[in-house]
Formats: sequence, structure tokens, C-alpha cells
Amino acid sequence: MHQFFLLLPMSLVLLGGFAILILSGRASWDLRRLQHLAMLFLGLAFILELPQFGSGRAGYLLTDLFGHRFVTDDFSVLFDLMFLSGAFLTLMVNTDYLEKRRYYNGEFFALFLFSLFGMMILAHSNDLVSAFIGLELASLSIYALVGYHKNHSTSSEAMLKYLVLGSAAGVFFLLGIAIVYGVTGTTILSDLAAFVAVHGGEHALPLTVAGVLMLSTILFKIGAVPFHSWVLDVYHGAPFPVTMTMASIFKIALFALAIRLFFFYFGGTQLHHLGVMSFLTAITLIGGSWLALKQKLLKRMLAASSIVHGGYMMIALSSIGLGSDQAAPAIMFYLMSYFISALGAFGILSYLALDQGKQLTYDDFRGFAHKRPYMAAMMAVFMLSLAGFPSTIGFLGKFYIFTSAIESKQFFLAGLGIFIAFVSVYYYFKLIAKMYFYEGEHAIWHRSFRFEWSTAPIVLMALMAIWGGIGTGLIPFFPGADGLIEMAKTAVLAIGG
Repeated sequence: MHQFFLLLPMSLVLLGGFAILILSGRASWDLRRLQHLAMLFLGLAFILELPQFGSGRAGYLLTDLFGHRFVTDDFSVLFDLMFLSGAFLTLMVNTDYLEKRRYYNGEFFALFLFSLFGMMILAHSNDLVSAFIGLELASLSIYALVGYHKNHSTSSEAMLKYLVLGSAAGVFFLLGIAIVYGVTGTTILSDLAAFVAVHGGEHALPLTVAGVLMLSTILFKIGAVPFHSWVLDVYHGAPFPVTMTMASIFKIALFALAIRLFFFYFGGTQLHHLGVMSFLTAITLIGGSWLALKQKLLKRMLAASSIVHGGYMMIALSSIGLGSDQAAPAIMFYLMSYFISALGAFGILSYLALDQGKQLTYDDFRGFAHKRPYMAAMMAVFMLSLAGFPSTIGFLGKFYIFTSAIESKQFFLAGLGIFIAFVSVYYYFKLIAKMYFYEGEHAIWHRSFRFEWSTAPIVLMALMAIWGGIGTGLIPFFPGADGLIEMAKTAVLAIGG
């Protein structure tokens, strides 16, 4: 019975996908009802998952069937909570967007839930093969979602590019698994950690090669340089709900896998000593910034900046096992801060895109604050948070990242990260300047701000971006930055961090 309760949140997500797939063929179930059904399953899964965090209980799921391949602990539960809340808010923000686009139907929500189920498998995986299955399940669903507007050439091109390159990248992960199994005779992460601790020196070369292959797949999915060629085109061509999912929820899932692998496997190989991660982190920060500086479309700018934010988290990722206890919690806190800020920024663009027949540029926001002061204020908050401005959650996220790098004696990466943060001020503050200090050439904003189903999450995100940066606990049971970082530390302790 206890095992059933632990599995229930994941099961609800999967059952929700199948239920929507069946009901989508019935005329009585329109798009709005199917969306509400998807959100109902997500809400129930979140409610059932929430009491499991902080219990201190850790164990394997269905050992008679899967052995030690799936684990449940505070680490996996916290990531599940981020997936479920992010998915719920993504659907909620895009309510009007989905209804106004006639090409959406019930299968969209089914694929959305299937991708989420794959991400939850990633968070719970204690085995390389099961992690690969979860990664591909999430990826295949997202490939289809990217090209959901099949009559739009940009969307179809983005889907094809992502499908071909993503499938090729997945092969490297599988090849890495094959090498690991050939050397160690197991793919269970806890068993791998024990093997590497004892025999890592005598098998250093094949284990390191396998680590590089698997790491390349993860870095491709994250969008790190030099595996970033798909990011701008795919983010640009994908519908807004899918772009929001890729930029926030899917990125969170990939770092859940990366953190486990660094604790159980990568930390025992020669990746640190060879400087592989440090080099890739540096070129990701520099390359992502260069791309972001050149963009005129806001959607592409946010896509390019997502590469930079991935680079910030790679700073802490490369610091795991080098003397800092803050590295893994810093990644998890930064994931929360980026999730809040990116989801809010993309949500505003999605809301405004309803009445626009084109992609929005910087110049389209000239004088926006005079026409839509409330939305401009919220967009400014999100830009400030993404830039790491003090008193926002983004500032504390960067603070914890750079602190972990300094504790690990990664002084070059810490200094480079601080420099890149100053560079990012240009492309984020450029939008704020356009909104507040320039006059609009023509009034293109026909849609006024209304506090409704779609805009409520955006307001909530703006408040959380500010509240998360204050770091206090003035409101009982509502965590500020201190509470969030403590949650991250609790989660990391569950996997031996």
C-alpha cells in the first residue's frame, strides 16, 4: 500500500495522458474541458506528492519488478514538485493562447503529460538504462509538440532539426551506457559509485570516455556550446507553451539527471582533472552571451539567454566533488529562480502574442509602459531577475552559484560568470529602456491587462521573483529564499550530498 501511494503521482500523470487521448475523439470534450482535465490530473498529483517531501524516507520503487532501478527520496520528490507546478502554470498561462490557435486539439495535452511522465522517470532513475528511457520518452513527446503547428513552415523546420539532432545526440548516451556496462557489469548508479571508488583508477580511460559520451547528450539537451546550434531555431519555431516547457521544466529534468550522475559517476572519473567541464562552461557562457547580444526578436533573445543560464548552472555542476557542499543546492535554487523568471517572461510574450501577427521585437515595446503599465512592471521584474539584479530571486541564484565556485577554487569560472552577468545587463535592460524611456511610434497593443485565468500566474511569478529575493520568512508556511535553499539542501542530502 505504501509503494502504491509513492507511485500514485507518477501514475496519475500517465493515466491522465491516456484518458485525454481517449476522450479527445469525443465531440462533447472540447479543448477547454480537456485542458481542465489535464490540469486536474496535475493538481491531484501535486497534492499527493507534496506530503512526501521532507519525510526523510528513501527507498526503491517496486523492487520485485524493477530491482534498484527506481528510487524515491527528497531529491526526486522536490523535482517532481517543480515539474508538476511548472506544467500546471504553463497550461494556465496559455489558456487563451491555446483556444485562439485552431490547430490545437486534445492530443496536445496527452503529449504534454507523456513528456512530463518521462521527466519524472528521469528524476527517479537510479539506473542508466531507465534514465535513457525517461530521457527519450520526454524528448520524443517534445519533438512532436515543437512541430504541432504542422502547417507552419518555421515550426515544421524546428521540429525536423530538433528530431534529427536530438536523436543523434541520444545515441551517444546509449553508447556511453554500453561502455559502462562492458567495464563494470552494471548500470545501477549506486553500484557504479562503489565500483568507481574501488576500481576507477585501473579503468580510468574507458570510464572517462563513457562519461564524456553521456555528458555530451545531456549538454546537447541543455543547449550548451558547442551543442547549441538547434536552440534558437527550435525555441523560435515552437509554439509558446512548448518553448516555455523546454526553457523551464525540461531543463530542470536534465539537471536532475546531471546532478545524480555527478554524484554517483562523473565525480569518480577524470572529467574534473581534464578540465572538460570547465572548458565547456566557459565557452557556453561566452557563446550564449554573444548570441543574445545579436538578437532583435525577444523570443530568440530569451532562447539565447537560456544558454547563458545553463552555463551558470554548469559552473556549480563542475564544482560538485571539488570541496563545496553548496554546489548541488546552488543548482537547485538557481533552477527555481530561473523557472520563475523565464516562465513569467515567456508568459507575458505568450499573452501579448494573441493580438499580434508577428514575432515581437525590442522596438515593438517602445513606450509599452505608458500603454500597459502593469504588464511593463511585471516584465521589468522578470528582466531584472534574469539579469541578477539585487532584491530579486535571480540575484540570490547567482550568488549561490558563484559562492560554490569560489569554495571549490574555481576562481576563473566565478570571475567569468560575474563578468557575463554584467554583459547580460545590456540585453535585459535594453527591453526595460524601450518600455520606459522611448515613445511608441504607433499603438499596437490592443489588448489591455486583465486579472484573469491566464494572467494570474504571471502576477504570482512576479511576486515570487521579488519575494524570493528578499530571503525572509515573514509569511508563515510561505518560503522565501532561505526556505528555498534549505529545501534544496534537504533534497541533496537524500543522495549523499
